[in-house]
Amino acid sequence: MAAAGGAGAAAALWSEVNRCGQNGDFTRALKSVNKILQLSKDDVTALQCKVVCLIQSGNFKEALSVINTHTKVLTSDSIAFEKAYCEYRLNRIDSALRTIQSASQQTDKLKELHGQVLYRLERYDECLAAYRDLIRNSQDEYEEERRTNLSAVVAAQSTWEKVMPEDLGLREATYELCYNSACALIGQGKLSQAMKKLQKAEELCRQSLSEDSDVTEEDVEAELAIIHGQMAYIMQLQGRTEDALQLYNQIIKLKPTDVGLLAVIANNIITINKDQNVFDSKKKVKLTNAEGVEHKLSKKQLQAIEFNKALLAMYTNQADQCRKLSASLQSQSPEHLLPVLIQAAQLCREKQHTKAIGLLQDFADQHPANAAEIKLTMAQLKIAQGSVTKACMILRSIEELQHKPGMVSALVTMYSHEEDIDSAIEVFTQAIQWYQQFQPKSPVHLSLVREAANFKLKHGRKKEAISDLEELWKQNPKDVHTLAQLISAYSLVDPEKAKVLSKHLPSSDTLSLKVDVDALENSHGATYVRKKAGKLTGDNQQKEQGQGDVKKKKKKKKGKLPKNYDPKVTPDPERWLPMRERSYYRGRKKGKKKDQVGKGTQGSTTAGSSELDASRTASSPPTSPRPGSAAAVSATSNVIPPRHQKPAGAPATKKKQQQKKKKGAKGGW
Repeated sequence: MAAAGGAGAAAALWSEVNRCGQNGDFTRALKSVNKILQLSKDDVTALQCKVVCLIQSGNFKEALSVINTHTKVLTSDSIAFEKAYCEYRLNRIDSALRTIQSASQQTDKLKELHGQVLYRLERYDECLAAYRDLIRNSQDEYEEERRTNLSAVVAAQSTWEKVMPEDLGLREATYELCYNSACALIGQGKLSQAMKKLQKAEELCRQSLSEDSDVTEEDVEAELAIIHGQMAYIMQLQGRTEDALQLYNQIIKLKPTDVGLLAVIANNIITINKDQNVFDSKKKVKLTNAEGVEHKLSKKQLQAIEFNKALLAMYTNQADQCRKLSASLQSQSPEHLLPVLIQAAQLCREKQHTKAIGLLQDFADQHPANAAEIKLTMAQLKIAQGSVTKACMILRSIEELQHKPGMVSALVTMYSHEEDIDSAIEVFTQAIQWYQQFQPKSPVHLSLVREAANFKLKHGRKKEAISDLEELWKQNPKDVHTLAQLISAYSLVDPEKAKVLSKHLPSSDTLSLKVDVDALENSHGATYVRKKAGKLTGDNQQKEQGQGDVKKKKKKKKGKLPKNYDPKVTPDPERWLPMRERSYYRGRKKGKKKDQVGKGTQGSTTAGSSELDASRTASSPPTSPRPGSAAAVSATSNVIPPRHQKPAGAPATKKKQQQKKKKGAKGGW
């Protein structure tokens, strides 16, 4: 009876599990499964149901623990998909791959998961093959999702591996497919086409979400955030940074739940800010440190974010943080250029240029494949220090760039600056020899020969320029300009040869051009402009016959006179001298008033002093008359001009007071 009762209870529990599973109530189903396991702890079906219920509830760790605890009962083949899926969701990607590969039978579910795992591991070639096999050999309601995943793999190849995507013939009926197609176009650099695809994706997204009445406008904007983020990225690549920044900030205000999207947008804003608006960049960098970001982004995206963190630390004068981040990046990617360049830049900010150059030299010795770019940076630092000759030596050590026109131009310019013409000519010679050996008579070769000849002629090396000019003339005998240069060079070295070559010059008749001489002389840029001929009058005819033009005399303007000017009075001849240098200047007493009250002997008064002062009377002449007759002036006129006036009451016998020097003055007045 007890066994029959237990069997009945188990049957009822299984019915409950089935009913809850169909309704999607996995929490209640899990309770029933646990009761079944209490009756039979090693029931394989019950354990499998428990694992499924835990997965559906999002308890991946607990589900994986159940699988690992009951390994004897749950064989690897029976529970391989569930175990691999739990490991995948727990971001144990390598473990998930091993679990899938260890399964004896590869079901469609495992193949689907295998494709996802390969995508997360960034093994895009294998992932592409896996999805192609799935699409070819399966027909169910998930076909559209597989095509979307396939297009995502192609976009990733185009973006991160720079692989030219092949046309898969996918019909872009959904906004996901349009979005992935736009990402592939961005990887190819076709930004305008990518923008049109994103606009189409936005339109399809709005149409598909508008069919659901429960979806609000905020939900639509949240779904469109990733599309708008990619649009802003295209604007940034096109140089429309203001528009991109505005769209980035709009997305951040929506507060999307995708931490990967937020991290990418924050990083892009930091790149726009550069060394400006550092406070905003320091706030944005916090979004890149959110939990789970490392599982949402590719390795190259994470690496770019770390590089920008190091640069931001450098711009904010956080030297220790900058060194720490760049050293960490260098340990992760020893062959990468950016970490060592950031370290060198930080040393330069600290005025340690020699140490920075040593660091770059060590990296160039350890990684010869990247030595060219490092040496270019070293040359730039040498130029910044003023060591142009040493910079030239570093540039000439880059063998793969020695013959490039840009390198030749830079070296010749630098040697010319140092007035080292022989070294500049040597650079030309080596480059011309390389092209003579590998690309003879190519446009670049002939261009270098011409520039070398012009350079030698410019610096008076006509004898050395002859061989270059002859080679150019042989290539194009109709080039009159080159022939003229060659004749000019030979005229100083071998005049007879110059005469022989001059016979090849075209005649003057062939060189004559139909030129309107009058129009040329009257043109705006002409140094001599002939005046238009007019009717000659009698005077003009005389001038034409030989009389020279008489220059017109300029009228002199009358000078301005003082307001109190009197033409009857002779001006003071010393009026242009400073007052202190005039002969009649006797100094000036400061601080003494006319009526000095309280001074003098006791009982004396000053009331009648002004009356008794003979010098103040009108008839009394000055004790020290100026040049000219002062008496005559007073006789003819009672008005004394300002220039003739002297300080009243200044006796002739008073001595000049010394002027007090100002504090800090260096003598003089």
